Amino acid sequence: MSDSTTRPGIKRKLWCCLLGIILAATGLFFAIAGGKLVSLGGSSYFLIAGIVTLLSAIQFFRGKSSAVWLYLLVFIGTLIWSVLDAGFDFWPLVSRLMVPTGLMLLAFLTWPALRKPEGKAPLAKPSYLLAAVLAVGMVGTFYQMFQPHPTVAFSGQPLPLIPVDKAKQQKDWDNYGNTPGGSRFVALDQITRDNVKDLKVAWTFHTGDTPLSPDGNGAEDQQTPLQIGNRIFLCTPHNNVIAVDADSGKAIWKREINAKSQVWNRCRGLAYFDVNKPLPEPTVPGSTPAAPVALAAGDSCQRRILMNTIDARLVAINADNGEFCQNFGRQGVVDLKAGLGDAADPKYQLTSAPTLAGTTVVVGGRVADNVQTDMPGGVLRGFNVITGEMRWAFDPGNQQPNAALKPGQTFVRSTPNSWAPMSYDPAMNTVFLPMGSSSVDLWGANRNALDHKYGASILALDATTGKEKWVYQTVHNDLWDFDLPMQPSLIDFPMKDGTTKPALVIGAKTGQIFVLDRHTGKPLTEVKELPVKTRNIPNEQYSSTQPFSVGMPSIGADKLTESDMWGATPFDQLMCRISFKSMRYDGLFTAPDTDVSLSFPGSLGGMNWGGLSTDPNNHYIFANDMRLGLWVQMIPQKTDANTPASNGGESVNTGMGAVPLKGTPYAVNKNRFMSPLGIPCQKPPFGTLSAIDLKTQKVVWQVPAGTVQDTGPFGIKMRAPMPVGMPTLGGTLATQGGLVFIAGTQDYYLRAFDSSTGKEVWKARLPVGSGGTPMSYVSPTTGKQYVLISAGGARQSPDRGDYVIAYALDK
Repeated sequence: MSDSTTRPGIKRKLWCCLLGIILAATGLFFAIAGGKLVSLGGSSYFLIAGIVTLLSAIQFFRGKSSAVWLYLLVFIGTLIWSVLDAGFDFWPLVSRLMVPTGLMLLAFLTWPALRKPEGKAPLAKPSYLLAAVLAVGMVGTFYQMFQPHPTVAFSGQPLPLIPVDKAKQQKDWDNYGNTPGGSRFVALDQITRDNVKDLKVAWTFHTGDTPLSPDGNGAEDQQTPLQIGNRIFLCTPHNNVIAVDADSGKAIWKREINAKSQVWNRCRGLAYFDVNKPLPEPTVPGSTPAAPVALAAGDSCQRRILMNTIDARLVAINADNGEFCQNFGRQGVVDLKAGLGDAADPKYQLTSAPTLAGTTVVVGGRVADNVQTDMPGGVLRGFNVITGEMRWAFDPGNQQPNAALKPGQTFVRSTPNSWAPMSYDPAMNTVFLPMGSSSVDLWGANRNALDHKYGASILALDATTGKEKWVYQTVHNDLWDFDLPMQPSLIDFPMKDGTTKPALVIGAKTGQIFVLDRHTGKPLTEVKELPVKTRNIPNEQYSSTQPFSVGMPSIGADKLTESDMWGATPFDQLMCRISFKSMRYDGLFTAPDTDVSLSFPGSLGGMNWGGLSTDPNNHYIFANDMRLGLWVQMIPQKTDANTPASNGGESVNTGMGAVPLKGTPYAVNKNRFMSPLGIPCQKPPFGTLSAIDLKTQKVVWQVPAGTVQDTGPFGIKMRAPMPVGMPTLGGTLATQGGLVFIAGTQDYYLRAFDSSTGKEVWKARLPVGSGGTPMSYVSPTTGKQYVLISAGGARQSPDRGDYVIAYALDK
């Protein structure tokens, strides 16, 4: 036999062996893991596909053309199963079909070489044609992987742009959420969906405070700056405050505070008060007016910036020169740990902006999660904006919540708290507070009637007296850390008869949206008490029902099934299926127990502190979310006074092992529900941007938010802008120019979407990611509209910076 005939035979055998090894490894993995899945009651596809793939591999080792027929059976079966299992949803089909299609392509290319030695017609043309069809399909699919695939596609007519009413045009962004009611809506129309393509960097400022440690326990930049007149006021992760020029970004003054904590170093925002600005009088009958204030003789602090610090101080700074307001508290500082008892760092902190409610500065506080039963209380307090004197306290653990403390007394320990931003309605002189739950979040056997009343509720208080007006609960006996995490948005809700009613709308970590009458706290859209399953933790006070806001759409909180499991490949998808079937999962309110259970959305959300933005002209709200499930296990454990407690940081959610819940009979072990590649186990998107029409209570459009360009498996950046939709941390900004801006998408971009259709119409590359929320303002000097974002780094990225960047039209 000649050498020329021997070489093709050797090459064919080597190639068949290589292909056989790949198929054997695939088939063996599918058969073994698929058998495990079947034993858990899961799909039998992987087991069957694995066995037939192994048979195909054997035939490839033997050099038999029947190997291709066998794998063709697998491929056709996979096609049928994929459509039956996932429908025609793009990303689930990619996960199921890309790898089998590639293997089928290789098999078709090999087929003629296997048939010829068997004395059969090579069928080269049909084999290569079929391979070419699969190749074209794979190329087309690869192209589609870089296109957005909306989960709710816009199907109507675009809304017309409404010119801004000059009488209602925005003058200043002087509250955390722009308005006291947290609209995050900009009544400016210089920048529109038609000209946003011309938006360019106008100036960049460096704060000098670069946040470190991207694990959730270190510092993060999450601010929304303020703008008053020709000044921008910034705060940094360590609570330094800086004033810069609105047109140039040049520093005017800086007040260094350099506050520090073991965890959660951040400043989300500031408050502003001008003693010369007239106070609006309440218009709702029976409302208490805001208390009048006046400066003391010689006090020059007429305009002041107020800030909560991470180490629990309330500070007042002269907005004109950056000096402390000497007549406020003690030389400009109020100690917010007063009356709390043991509130050592990091048990009690303040991460959100104070709320200016008339002439009262209202503050809550972050009580660390999953630490111990004996924690500082969640007392809510109102302070005189001029003197810093405490006007009132609302202690949710006291039967008389406004009772003054006697000497030596402390506020009740371990009560529900309010850590998120609040809202204020001047017409009612009422402040609206989103409440969390009592410590230790996941165990409630020691909770009392007041804990049950105020936990995970919206609380309305008179801003002058601190007296309760109403309370509405969104979760009963919260065992999931489903705090209400965001600033309530005050809106005019469109009624069916064409009128509007003063309302409050808020999103929750549960993915639900509640719309309440602002005056009474009663739901304006349907809420049903639906039965949920309970469990077996001794003495736990389970609620057999939970409120479901069925009159509004839920965002990213559909009940998961095995078919929703996903992976970048069928291999990690299979492992996610096994994990899913190995856990107990009863839907949204799956109660934790000593077995492993799945909480989805988990305590990270759903929707989180970024909040909603609104469009009052069209009665739209815009919500961004994250979809990161957690598995949870309560572990019986004896604890005593010497048991070390967790520090209350986010690392407890990232697989650090059993964390003692000090003072309870349990520790908790929990982690994010991820694939072996570190990708969320459920199908994309992992974060979205949604528009909801309040007139119809329907989602108008929902698009994936962000790409995997700057993240990836094992912390390796994929550098591929695939818009799968990433978990979002930070909020949105809506404008009268028909735009919604968002930056908190894990990749390094500030984006603008057409608020009418959800189409991305502009994006700008940032030097690092952003965890902040965009804001916009018009310069009183130049008349130019700016869009501003603070970029200090994204949660899932190690890259950090200290950038504040303003954009304006290039004209």
